[in-house]
Amino acid sequence: MGMRWHLYKKRLKSTWNVYKRNKKGMVGLTITLIFIFIAIFGPYITPYDPKKIDKTAMWEPPSFKHWLGTDNLGRDILSQLLYGTRISLLVGLFATLISMALGTLIGLLAGYYAESLLGELLERVIDFFLVIPYLPLMIVFATVMREMEIKLPLFWIVIIAIGITGWSGTARVVRSQTLSVKERQFIERARSIGAGDFDIVFRHILPNILPLVFAEAVLTIGGSIIAEAALSFIGLGDPTHISWGMMLNYAFTYAAPLRGAYWFFIPPGLAILILVLGMTLTGYALDEVLNPRLRER
Repeated sequence: MGMRWHLYKKRLKSTWNVYKRNKKGMVGLTITLIFIFIAIFGPYITPYDPKKIDKTAMWEPPSFKHWLGTDNLGRDILSQLLYGTRISLLVGLFATLISMALGTLIGLLAGYYAESLLGELLERVIDFFLVIPYLPLMIVFATVMREMEIKLPLFWIVIIAIGITGWSGTARVVRSQTLSVKERQFIERARSIGAGDFDIVFRHILPNILPLVFAEAVLTIGGSIIAEAALSFIGLGDPTHISWGMMLNYAFTYAAPLRGAYWFFIPPGLAILILVLGMTLTGYALDEVLNPRLRER
């Protein structure tokens, strides 16, 4: 156990040494870590209660009192932005966990049993979900879940809708890697000593593709955050939680652009853009570090 931990530690150090030479990756990691810090401590450093209504301060532009102005109910925009970082990141993280679990499992089975009926069926399912436009499918799924009156908070319905509909890209990547790994010599050796399909898939193939799954997960978190913003913007989000998507929904519901209240909709839009950019740069850098073929280019 000690030897294995030493090897993991050595490999992690080696990966970090390669990663930190990637300038774009370091910029992306810095942006991501800043937002993670805000997500953890945001609710404790907000200058005002983000939900407190102050009708004497409605539609105030940015000032020394309210750095990013106030909304239609007099709520401080900066406080909502800081508070909403946690909600948006949590939705992105939990939805990505669902997508990664589904995509990895289906991709593993589709790749390992590629020559069988099961493999062909799973490949067709993956292709089906890849062909269908992601956003309309997600909207339909979220709407159906709400109409079914499932006894879950809207917060979790949004997460499940994003996670259930966003796994196909991961499945395609995992399937491709599984097709490659299962032909390697150490897999043949495992078969020769009597290892079953379960052991080969989950004890030999899965550990070899996990680094690429991790890189894919970082990219998927950014997509999930955009998906949450899209669902909230069209009214399918959870109004009891302040997220960047709900801030955009309120801004356009109360015609902030027509009022010239740019401070209402630009900050959450920029926050989404910057965080997704950070996640994307980090994900692509990880992909280059963990994929030797990309590193050679």
